Amino acid sequence: MKKFILVFTALFFTRVSTAQLYYADVAATFHDNCGHCHNTNSHGPSLLTYSAVMASISDVETHLLSGYMPPWMPDTTYTRFCHENVMSAAARQLILDWITGGALAGDTTLAPPPPVYSPYHLNGTPDLELQIPTFTSNAVSDDSYVCFSLPSGLTTDRIVRAYEVIAGNHEIVHHVILNVDTTGTVTSDLSGTCYTPSGQYDLGGYAPGAEPTVFPNSSVLKMGIRIKAGSNIILQIHYPLGTAGEVDSTKVRFYFYPEGEPGVRPVHVETPIQNWLLNIPAETIQTFSAQSASISGPVSVYATFPHSHKLATDIVNYAYSGSDTIPLVRINNWDFNWQGYYTFKNMVKVPAGYKFKGTHVYDNTSSNPFNPSSPPVNVYAGTSTNDEMLFDSFMWIDYQAGDELIDIDSILENDPLLVGVNQIYTPASNSMNAFAYPNPFNNAVNISYELERASMVSINIVSVTGKLVRSIQHSFENEGKHEVVWDGKNNLGNKLSNGTYFYTIKTNSSVFTGKVMLMNGK
Repeated sequence: MKKFILVFTALFFTRVSTAQLYYADVAATFHDNCGHCHNTNSHGPSLLTYSAVMASISDVETHLLSGYMPPWMPDTTYTRFCHENVMSAAARQLILDWITGGALAGDTTLAPPPPVYSPYHLNGTPDLELQIPTFTSNAVSDDSYVCFSLPSGLTTDRIVRAYEVIAGNHEIVHHVILNVDTTGTVTSDLSGTCYTPSGQYDLGGYAPGAEPTVFPNSSVLKMGIRIKAGSNIILQIHYPLGTAGEVDSTKVRFYFYPEGEPGVRPVHVETPIQNWLLNIPAETIQTFSAQSASISGPVSVYATFPHSHKLATDIVNYAYSGSDTIPLVRINNWDFNWQGYYTFKNMVKVPAGYKFKGTHVYDNTSSNPFNPSSPPVNVYAGTSTNDEMLFDSFMWIDYQAGDELIDIDSILENDPLLVGVNQIYTPASNSMNAFAYPNPFNNAVNISYELERASMVSINIVSVTGKLVRSIQHSFENEGKHEVVWDGKNNLGNKLSNGTYFYTIKTNSSVFTGKVMLMNGK
C-alpha cells in the first residue's frame, strides 16, 4: 500500500507540473500566503487579484526565487514559534510555475473571491483605545524618534490580556515601543531625539509584519501585564530619514482581563542583552556578543525580540551555564525591515544561575546590499538607522513546574481574540451568512449557510495550493438554512493531511470562501 501511494503521488505531481496553470489555480495560494500583509489595510502592495499581482509580477518572481518573501527570519531548525510565516516548497513552486508559463489569466471568475481584510487583527471591541494626535514626521536630516505620552484614563489597575498597535501610516512607521509611566506625569517629547522613553517598564512593541501581542488566557495558564490606575502610555515611534512631511496617526488597542481576575501570572518585558561598544570599521565583517548577569530564579521565556540595524547578517540568542546551552532564536539572514516578538510554541525554561547571551555578525562591506553607506563608512553603536545596535529583548514569567509542557501554540490557535480574524470572506455586495464548526476539527466539520432565495449551490474544498480536493455538493436548494458535513477526505475517499483548507460556497448570485483547519489527518 505504501508503495502504491508513493507512485500515485509522484504521478500526480508530475501531471500538475506539466499542466497549464491559470490564475484560478494559484489565487488561493496568493491569498493564504501573501494576503495578510499584501492588502489595502496593510503595508505591502495588494496581491489579492489578478490585476494586482500582475502589477508586481516581476517583484513576486524575484522575491520568491530569492526566498525574501514571505518574510520569516527565525531558523525553524533551531527553535519553533507560533504563527510562523513560512511558505511550503509546493506553494512557492506552484506560483513560480504559473509565472514561468506566462502568468496567464484564464477565466478569473473561477478563482476564489479575494479576501477582505480588516485593519485590525484582534476580534471584538477593545477595552481601551489610545491614539496619538495627528503628527507630521520631522525626520528631515536624521531619523526621528518621537515619544507620545497618552493618559490612559484608568481609574483602577487593569491587567493587559492583549494589545495591537495599528500604524496610522504604514509607509513611515518603522517601529513603535510601548512604555508605561506609572506616575502619570511624563510629557510628550516631539523633538525627534526621544531615544529612551521615560516610562518605568515596557509593554513590548510593533514593527511591520509583527503579530499582535496576545497572552494565554486558559485553564492551565493566564498571563498579563498590570497597568496601574492613572498611568500614561508612552508610544516611542521611529520615523526614518526621508519621511519628513508625511502624516501619521498611530493608535494602540488594549484588551484587559475582567477586574479582579484571579490567577494571572505577571509578564516581565526586559532587554538583558545589550552592547553599546560596537565599532565596525569600513570594509570589515565583525562579530560582537553581549550577555546578561546570572538570573536569580528560574524563568519561563514566552517570546523573544532580537534587534539590530542594517549591517547585521546573523543573530543567535541562547541561555547558558558552563558548557550547557539552551537555544532561543537563530537568524541566518537578518532583515531590518521585518522585526517583532516571536512567541515560542512551548515556553523555554531557563534555570536559575544561567545567563542570556547574544552574538551578532555585522557586514560593513561594499558587498552587503543593505549597507546604507556607499562607500562604507565606520559604524558605531547608536540609535540612528545608520548606526548599529545589539539589543535583544524577551518576555518571560517566573517559572512554575510544568510550564515548558504547556502548548502555547494550541492555546493561541483557539483564542477567541484570534479565531476567525483571518477568515476569508467576500465583499458585502456578494455576502452570505455562512460558518464552519468545530474549527479546527478532526473527524468532521459542519459547514452551515443560509440562502436568501432558492439557488443552485456548489460547495468545494480547496487546498492552500489552490487545488480542488473535494466536491461536497452540487444541487438546487430552497431558501433558508442548510448544512453539509465534510469528513476531511478527498474525492478518492482518502483522509487528507493536517493543515488549512478553504471551503467555497457558490450560488447563482454570491460566493463565500471560509477557512478550516484539519487537525487529525494522516
